[in-house]
Amino acid sequence: MAQSVKGMRDLFGAELRWFQHIEETARRVFGRHGYGEIRTPILEELDVFKRSVGESSDIVNKEMYEFTDKGGRQVVMRPENTAGVVRAAIQHKLLTSNDPVLFYYIGQQFRYERMQTGRYRQFWQIGAESFGVATPESEAESLLMLHGFLTELGLKHLVFSINSVGTPESRPAFHAAFRAFFAAREAQFCEDCHRRIETNPLRVLDCKNERCQAALEGHPVITDHLDEASAKHHARLKALLTELGIPFKEDPRLVRGLDYYTRTAFEVLSSDLGAQSALLGGGRYDLLVKHLGGPDVPAFGWAIGLDRLAMVLQQVHGEAPREVPAVLIPLGDRAATEALKLARTLWEAGVALQLETRGGALKKAMASANRMGVQTVLILGDGELDGGTVTVKHMATGEQESWSLEEVATRLAKS
Repeated sequence: MAQSVKGMRDLFGAELRWFQHIEETARRVFGRHGYGEIRTPILEELDVFKRSVGESSDIVNKEMYEFTDKGGRQVVMRPENTAGVVRAAIQHKLLTSNDPVLFYYIGQQFRYERMQTGRYRQFWQIGAESFGVATPESEAESLLMLHGFLTELGLKHLVFSINSVGTPESRPAFHAAFRAFFAAREAQFCEDCHRRIETNPLRVLDCKNERCQAALEGHPVITDHLDEASAKHHARLKALLTELGIPFKEDPRLVRGLDYYTRTAFEVLSSDLGAQSALLGGGRYDLLVKHLGGPDVPAFGWAIGLDRLAMVLQQVHGEAPREVPAVLIPLGDRAATEALKLARTLWEAGVALQLETRGGALKKAMASANRMGVQTVLILGDGELDGGTVTVKHMATGEQESWSLEEVATRLAKS
């Protein structure tokens, strides 16, 4: 029997309904803030990600689905979407004016990584990117939008974890202090951290090895080494979050390891399932557009895994909100013909309706409607047709009534 490729999966039923509900909420909330959707190709040139994600990163070294196509081009199935959005913005000259450019995306990404609960090799992300504004106010607006999105989905126990990584010009002082700290206890760190301390010390802070995390106790804090402008930026963002009532905490180990990341880095933590865990992350990447060959344009953004978010929401809330259509059951050939006509009228009026077309017994059709959670069943037989009516059964109460055919659309629209 044919099987899906390992790490790839089919979406349907209750899980897909959560995906759809999340996507609909995202489009509604982000649209209110003036963000427009962008859709980029799944295939990109390999160099886009080597230059943006970094050749030394695990994503580039271990996790990318890359290959040479029939034209001899080195291509990759995108492992994340920010780089593709930046590439598109540069290619189509979308960043040439002084006006802010606000995008969101919803799409599939691919990483060949170890599978675990809520994590797959083909996965979906929702993200938002803001180009052209370098102020802490623009960050606060994006975080407010994100908080509104998650709150509207029904998540209540949210905390924003924030830090500042300063600028490339201000980091040498921190690097020197951190390398001295590392040298005093280097035997306690893993092999990867020994490589990271030479190439990018910030990445040592981000190591997931528990032994390394323990060895970091008492490490130099990057916010103690910020330049004056970055320190003011960080203080202003914290003041804005306080004024907006968005709960946050500072995390000196929260970093973004690449040089084009500047100032703000953040994660959103949720305890809706009990233990607090990170739902998503993001930050400011003022140097990436220029790094990929575009103009010198500041940027801020974030991305959330749709697979894990759907899993959390399903565990917290159970079924996703959905519209269960009414069901129309015709009895007999004559009624089946007229039911098609009536159903067309209702569909054209925007009424959600499922038409029973199996032609079986009423009892069987009613049992199906009950399993689907249908609230309203319309029954159309010869007696109803002769009287110009339809029998309506309200499943929650078991009550029945008769509606004229002319009023069905209006009454269903109100119910």
